[in-house]
Amino acid sequence: MNIQNDQRIVLSLDAGGTNLVFSAMKAGQMLGEEIILPAKVDSLEAFLEKLTHGFEQVKQQAGGADAISFAFPGPADYPNGIIGDLENLPVFRGGIALGPFLEKKFNIPVFINNDGDLFTLGEALGGLLPMINQELEKAGNPKQYKQLIGATFGTGFGGGLVINQQLIIGDNSAGGEINRMGNILYPQFTSEESVSIRGIKRVYARECNITIDQCPEPFQIFKIAKGQEEGHQKAAILSFKELAIVAADALANTITMFDAPVVIGGGLSGAHELILPTLVEELNKKFETPSGGQVQRMEVFAYNWHHTDCKANFLKNSGQKVLIPGSSEEINYDPIKKICVGANVLGTGGAVALGAYAFAILKLNEIKY
Repeated sequence: MNIQNDQRIVLSLDAGGTNLVFSAMKAGQMLGEEIILPAKVDSLEAFLEKLTHGFEQVKQQAGGADAISFAFPGPADYPNGIIGDLENLPVFRGGIALGPFLEKKFNIPVFINNDGDLFTLGEALGGLLPMINQELEKAGNPKQYKQLIGATFGTGFGGGLVINQQLIIGDNSAGGEINRMGNILYPQFTSEESVSIRGIKRVYARECNITIDQCPEPFQIFKIAKGQEEGHQKAAILSFKELAIVAADALANTITMFDAPVVIGGGLSGAHELILPTLVEELNKKFETPSGGQVQRMEVFAYNWHHTDCKANFLKNSGQKVLIPGSSEEINYDPIKKICVGANVLGTGGAVALGAYAFAILKLNEIKY
């Protein structure tokens, strides 16, 4: 998908519980300034009015619009633009046809998706995935990757999957919902209870014998773990280690199904230097067999993109020549199956914005409106 030369304008929205951030994009680049409005309202009517006002402002600033495309929290029927019951935006109850409402207001196509999906699409088009392929080519390795698994570590544990520049959304708009995978450390909980801000704080509070209200925020816990702030360093390190162990188990199942590199995003991905060593180690663990042997946790080997030696081994061309039986002709064969895990390149918000733009351009190419 070539979006760099596309002159169509797409309006977008970053919808959080605190602020609504409106923007416009053309040719994969932001146009003008963001419009920021407070998200808190007392009624659905007031929210829709604010939404309309925000898009009108950014449309006027951009000089027009060909589509609206943005991420909105789930649960939702994304293809039909219907939003379900939301925790952070309580005015949405019982199913609100947000997409059709905006289409009638602006008379242009409206596309709504999950933020984890759009994050993964953005990184697949302009972030980690093209960077991986460029560095492989520079290293003389003919391998090129066409798929990407995305995982966001933040308020919750989100996910997405892109295959050949196409989002895999699922028949019920529930594809990539990695947060519902099991929790290997606490089987009574979902993985999200550990792979989230609340998970980090819960472990630190437990180990320090304090309440959640007394617990520092994850950024401070990260600094404590690094020895840059006073606090319980072992508890801080364990907080990120537990997150990595639980995330690794969920991602190992996902990688086993889809065989693709992984990009992590979200606010907690800034602590990737604490998370990725444990996460990759867990991905490469082995199962035992009844006969006393061992088998790799995954059929592929995982490499930490941010560790110099690991990255070099990942990029290295491990292929060899093999003879075609009955002839003198040789073909290439690489016996080592590899994927890597790395932090996002574009920033989580930047990746979501690019993903929203690219999704709209893809859909505009498919339809006549």
